[in-house]
Order: sequence, then structure tokens, then C-alpha cells
Amino acid sequence: MQRKATSVAEYLKSLPTDRRAEIERVREVVNRNLDRDGYEEGMSYGMICWVVPHRVFPDGYHCKKEQALPFLALASQKNYCSVYVPIVVPANVAEQHAQGKLYRWFVEAWKRSGKKLDMGKCCVRFQRADELALDVIGELVARLPAKKFVASYVAARDAQAQRGPKPREEIRAEAAARAAARKGAEHAPKRVRKAARKPTRKGSRRKKARGATR
Repeated sequence: MQRKATSVAEYLKSLPTDRRAEIERVREVVNRNLDRDGYEEGMSYGMICWVVPHRVFPDGYHCKKEQALPFLALASQKNYCSVYVPIVVPANVAEQHAQGKLYRWFVEAWKRSGKKLDMGKCCVRFQRADELALDVIGELVARLPAKKFVASYVAARDAQAQRGPKPREEIRAEAAARAAARKGAEHAPKRVRKAARKPTRKGSRRKKARGATR
């Protein structure tokens, strides 16, 4: 759910009071652990976004050169809030896959916190900030100063350009690995119970059908 606010203050003011309180708690954690010399906070894609400004990384975002390189984002959606975390670009480029070093650390640290991880490819969904492992988010931000993040981003971008698009099988394997990692991180995984099927007798069904046609 994108908003038309042009500043963080305007964005926060546009939110309902309860949503604003939850967003501000997460924002405070990010800003407290952020590399202030390498990142800037602002608005992008209708969300609060922390970026590597062009003064630090002139190349900008490869999808849109005039746009600063995104690092992390925070948003109030229609039915939940989201924090978009930078684990899709691992610090160790040699391990760029769903079970990469940074991804593995993030999921395992979250699991140890006892909180349930509701996560997509790179966004963590929540209703209230208390549902989040805020210390893990803070440590993730602290682990990635701008220079380190940019170096891993450039290496990942260049490696992708050399090898071309990923095969469909590799994409499916990565998606399955991410799903398995998320399942293992759930604090209280739900057990799916198969409904017991009542045996039916073909003969009795035929008799009922014949009786209905008489």
C-alpha cells in the first residue's frame, strides 16, 4: 500500500496512531544501529527507505541509475506492516543462495529469539513490533556498514551479469530452500491435520440414486 508522502515525517503523520507507534519502534532500532556516514533515510516507492546516496555510491541502483541504492525499507501495508531486510545480497558473494551465510545467520538468530518469523523473500511481516526480534534486526543493520553492503552488491551485480539469468530449476530450488528455512524458524509451527474421510459404499449410493429417480 503506497502512500504519496514526500518525507518521513509526512508519511508517519499519515498513519493511524496505532500503526505509527509500531512503525516508529522499528525505525528507532534501525536508526540506532545504522552507519550514519554511509546511509540516508528518506522516502522511496511510498515507503520509508534507507539508501546508499550517490555521494557514496555514484553508480546508483542498477535497475534505475538515477535512484540511490536501496538498503532497507519499512512500510505500513493494508493488513500488516513490513520491514524489508538486506539479506538477499549476502556479505559473502561466494555463498549467494537461499542458505547463504548471512541468510542462515538471520534465520537462526531469529529462531533463538523465540519469535515467529513471517517472511517472504526479503520482507518480514508483522502487526506489532513486539512480534519482531528487534535485536536481530538491529544486529543485521550493524553488520552491514555501507562500504561492506556496496561491495557485496557490486560483486553480486557483476556476477549476475556474467552468468546471465538463473535457470528456472535453480530459482525453484532456492525458493524451496527459503521455504524450508522459514518453516524451521517458526516458533510454534502449525500442524496440518488431514480430515478423516468417511468410507462410502458404492452400492448404497447407487440405491439412493435409483430411489430418487423413481
